[in-house]
Amino acid sequence: MEISSFPFSEESPAFFSFVQDPEPKKRPKLDNENPYEFTHDSSVQEFLSKLLAFDTPIEQNPKRNQEMDSHNFLANSISSSSNSKRPRSEVEDVMTNSDESTSAAAAGGGGAQRRLWVKSRSKAWWDQVNNPDFPEEEFKKSFRMSRATFNLICDELESVVTKKDTMLRLAIPVPQRVAVCIYRLATGEALREVSKRFGLGISTCHKLVLEVCTAIKTVLMPKYLQWPDENRMSEIKKEFEICSGIPNVGGTMYTTHVPIIAPKVSVSSYFNKRHTERNQKTSYSITVQGLVDPKGVFTDICVGWPGSMTNDQVLEKSALFKRASVGALNDVSIVGNSSYPLMDWVLVPYAQQHLTWTQHAYNEKVEVVEKVAKDAFMRLKGRWSCLQKRTEMKLQDLPIVLGACCVLHNICELRNEDLRNELRFEVIDDEVVPEVNVRSVNAMQIRDQIAHKLLHHNLAGTSFV
Repeated sequence: MEISSFPFSEESPAFFSFVQDPEPKKRPKLDNENPYEFTHDSSVQEFLSKLLAFDTPIEQNPKRNQEMDSHNFLANSISSSSNSKRPRSEVEDVMTNSDESTSAAAAGGGGAQRRLWVKSRSKAWWDQVNNPDFPEEEFKKSFRMSRATFNLICDELESVVTKKDTMLRLAIPVPQRVAVCIYRLATGEALREVSKRFGLGISTCHKLVLEVCTAIKTVLMPKYLQWPDENRMSEIKKEFEICSGIPNVGGTMYTTHVPIIAPKVSVSSYFNKRHTERNQKTSYSITVQGLVDPKGVFTDICVGWPGSMTNDQVLEKSALFKRASVGALNDVSIVGNSSYPLMDWVLVPYAQQHLTWTQHAYNEKVEVVEKVAKDAFMRLKGRWSCLQKRTEMKLQDLPIVLGACCVLHNICELRNEDLRNELRFEVIDDEVVPEVNVRSVNAMQIRDQIAHKLLHHNLAGTSFV
């Protein structure tokens, strides 16, 4: 599955349809199935006589009354024994006071109201955090953002994630629903620990994480993670040219791996050979390719391809590649590291040995641009700890979660949310040079011209001697 800021057609979703048979077959009736079911015309007297026989008072059949009393006694004894085994400290008795349940009980003749047993859970931690007097630093430590940014996200998602109260229980408030998701992404804690903090069930927390992440993708991604318009692209080009001297740079890209538990299907596709060799431990992963602007804000992402794929293979599968292949980037160059191929719209450093002084100078300027993307991923993984370790989340749900992390990263960056130094995460991803690292002769000439201008126009200061 891929998530991209570029609009592209997706396969039509599968729908389940429940079709009724236009002419359902009727089950044949048996004469001996019901003694009060007539298959022939009968007189009114016969019908009344059988009806009166059926409506015989209970007092006239003492044997049947005795059997019913024994059954009721047995049912009551079983119910009382099962209730006595349930610890009172773990449950609380919630009585439903609706008119419907009362009338239903009266109509059934039972006379007792329906009871709902709900496990008692403490949400003292969330009540403390949700208090406006809670320290701001402690709030940022738990959610990686200020309370103002958190409230902004709640307001943006309120119309989508709000649920209605039912007659059995009150709906979970929007701030608590959003907090469960963001806390899970920020800390990477197990769902069991998250459920204890918020006083909710484990399955409820898992459901909330997926619902809020889906809402972030639907509501916030089109607003906070999108391809720049012409005015913004002009600003991006100027900012990159000021810091590097390379013209027409519209973004810099980087690809990282997120560890996962070995999937049950296509295990070899997700096997990460390079991480396994480096860590001496079997590793499985999925990829996250991101394109960022000079401020480290993502303008395009490609999420979800298996970890066995190289960076150039992931690039070729992305919507960015498809858009660039038809000339839709409009004189925009993308800078990448040596793991990407040199193309008409992709600038990469010189990878061969025995480089000239000009080539060294060019590589140093490209490295300045590359560092912007790598630092952005460092902050992404540092801010959302769920990306640092394997998660119990299903593989098909991960792309939505990873996309939500990128959107939340952009919101934090745009609102200048600082990241504490102890949370900074070192990104280590092997740069495997593609087998065919040059895809265009014209691209080679353009790169040589850029390197020549950088050196001879005093734009490239190099440490190479």
